[in-house]
Amino acid sequence: MLKALSAGITSFLIGSQLISVGQSGRGDYPIQPVPFTKVHLHDQFWAPKIETNRTVTIPYTLQKCRETGRIDNFLKAAGKMPVGKITEYPFDDSDLYKLIEGISYSLQVKPDPAMDLTVDSLIAIIGDAQEPDGYLYTFRTMKPGKLHEWISPNRWEYDPELSHELYNAGHLYEAAVAHYLATGKKSFLNIAIKNADLLVQVFGIGKAPYFPGHQVVEMGLARMYRVTGKQAYLDLAKYFLDIRGNGKIKGSEYSQSHKMVTDQHEAVGHAVRAAYMYTGMADVAALTGDKRYIGAINDIWQDVVDHKLYLTGGIGATGNGEAFGAAYELPNMSAYAETCASIANVYWNSRMFLMNGDGQYMDVLERILYNGLLSGVSLSGDKFFYPNPLTSMGQHQRSPWFSCACCISNMTRFMPSVPGYVYAQQQNNVYVNLYVANTAEITLPAGKLTIDQETEYPWKGTVRMRINPERTAKFSLHVRVPGWSQDDVVPGSLYQFMDQKKAPVRLKLNGQLITADPVKGYLVITRSWKKGDLVELELPMDIRKVIANEKVKDDRQKFALERGPLVYCLEGPDNLDSTVQNIVVNKDEVFTAGFNNQLLNGVMVLTARGTSAKRQLNSDVLLQTAQTVKAIPYYSWNNRGAGEMEVWIPYNASVAHPKPAPTIASKSIASSSVSNKKMLKGLNDQYEPENSNDHNAVFLHWWPKQNSAEWVQYDFDQAYTIGQSSVYWFDDSPFGGCTIPESWRLLYKNGDQWLPVEVTGNYGIHKDQYDTIHFKPVKTNALRLEVQLPKEHSAGIQEWIVK
Repeated sequence: MLKALSAGITSFLIGSQLISVGQSGRGDYPIQPVPFTKVHLHDQFWAPKIETNRTVTIPYTLQKCRETGRIDNFLKAAGKMPVGKITEYPFDDSDLYKLIEGISYSLQVKPDPAMDLTVDSLIAIIGDAQEPDGYLYTFRTMKPGKLHEWISPNRWEYDPELSHELYNAGHLYEAAVAHYLATGKKSFLNIAIKNADLLVQVFGIGKAPYFPGHQVVEMGLARMYRVTGKQAYLDLAKYFLDIRGNGKIKGSEYSQSHKMVTDQHEAVGHAVRAAYMYTGMADVAALTGDKRYIGAINDIWQDVVDHKLYLTGGIGATGNGEAFGAAYELPNMSAYAETCASIANVYWNSRMFLMNGDGQYMDVLERILYNGLLSGVSLSGDKFFYPNPLTSMGQHQRSPWFSCACCISNMTRFMPSVPGYVYAQQQNNVYVNLYVANTAEITLPAGKLTIDQETEYPWKGTVRMRINPERTAKFSLHVRVPGWSQDDVVPGSLYQFMDQKKAPVRLKLNGQLITADPVKGYLVITRSWKKGDLVELELPMDIRKVIANEKVKDDRQKFALERGPLVYCLEGPDNLDSTVQNIVVNKDEVFTAGFNNQLLNGVMVLTARGTSAKRQLNSDVLLQTAQTVKAIPYYSWNNRGAGEMEVWIPYNASVAHPKPAPTIASKSIASSSVSNKKMLKGLNDQYEPENSNDHNAVFLHWWPKQNSAEWVQYDFDQAYTIGQSSVYWFDDSPFGGCTIPESWRLLYKNGDQWLPVEVTGNYGIHKDQYDTIHFKPVKTNALRLEVQLPKEHSAGIQEWIVK
């Protein structure tokens, strides 16, 4: 079984995966990444972040896995601890696997004997939890008093959208292979092999007809095949793809099981599951030579870049199912753009590049890396985003942990792998994909060479590459010309630069300007290279304004700022009154760039003149103020506390949001029968909802409560005489759990008593509008709104106004 393990394996990286190809020369991607262990970064951008991941994020995540009981789950499954209280989700096992994967990558870059021993102890704990036949799923094996509601009494019999037995297995395989290749130890790999062999016995044609509810096992099995050479693993990966949507089990768009995978041509459903599946399809196509999957993922990729990709590279527009929206549905405030989805999108685009060597996939990958992925972790390395919005009123804040911690453990495994995306190779072709100061060791059929790359990218556009072959050798150097430098924001028609001023890209060889043949987004230099040859690339670092396709309604009459690969945003701490929603910048305004070493670990700041507007009480006249507008890189926002942020800047005042005047409600202290501080902010944030199902701003809801009496309350900053109040209900029916309430009433505080107001007219309960109640004026320092929830639904409130 392990014969391939000693058969002259060559390791390289795909995604965060070390790939091994035996000497048999079996099929795989025609282009192979240069392993991240052969690319040594010494820049001031990525190297410090990877070091923070090693010294802060990994130890922190390990500590949280201990504190939250994720490691205890395995001890309980092994019978070494009483079951007692267990963790929340049956996929919590995967967090430990991903953590071990990240540690394994980190150990390859920088050895750490103490951490190595820690991993050995964790693997022993995992092995003790494995059942004799190879089954490994702590939530079942520990035999809790009551099985989690997502788990059926029997193995594998489940709702495919909720069970994570196979999802856990996929992350187990990825981690086990990473650990083996990092350390040479087979302890974890043997556990994975035992589990994978069980899957081969259980699943397949004529056997258990279930598909993975959350894809990732397909990638894991392909990885196991590469290392072990066991054909049954690859066959099973293909089976898990081919059984989706075949009609034997009811499927859905949510889990991409509504059609056969070869018949899918649009990105739908849960974005992480989707991108993992598209990556798995590419892996299986490359390894089997079966090209039927390629047409489907080509079409799906085009659908994403034409209709469903955020400017930051994020995917997944809605929190409803953590899913892709419809074409051009890209809301900013409620953008989901999950960190895990960005990581999965990197994996997918890296595979697309490895299939055909087209730079457009690296354009998308680079955009994700520098923006929507990097924003997922704080500069300190110990706070995280799950969704990554493009606008905030201050309701978004990185968290030190999530009960669903998938994004955190995913970041720990991804960050050490970044150097593996810099270079790739195919025969005597070397691809330079990313620009970062490094020294790389590459072996071609023509011989060995090193590339010493010096650059201050992404802040500066000059890249110097010293090419040092061991001896004079002929090969081709493919130097990527980023799409953003050629007036292509991203491939497709979703975004374009406001000004079409194509600045030149200059390429020099040994100090002389040269003209190289452009091929698929690369300038190709083919020659006999000698030690010391110098290639210099000059990329324009102009500040560019981006506009979205007119069909993206949330971005109309607005522009976004880019400089190089970085998307910029306005953030409260840098602007007047810590407010940015009210800023307008003329579309012809010129921005200037200046580096600030003291800000956010050193960032380039963009500055221009703009105006801001404030509302006044009892007047429709806006107060206009000229101001300096500052923008910072999007990845660095929310490192100075919660506050306002905006990527898309209005150039027309009609789409800006003037700072509201203070009101009785906005100055009040809100409380409720639901004690959620974030939701309470939604009651008096003065955001005007578009409809009852508007998810853009914060709203309060009582879900999952039903048929109960609930309340919200304002305690005023002083006593006021009031006679009118309006409420805008939250209602996400028919697909959500909230509708308008059965009834509601208003009470005011009189001394220590709550008394109902004396209503002077009719008031009702309506969807998509304010319900206003007029009452005999009362002087009070507090007001309470009581709500009776429907019998079979919950309810909520978008905004509550007092006059």
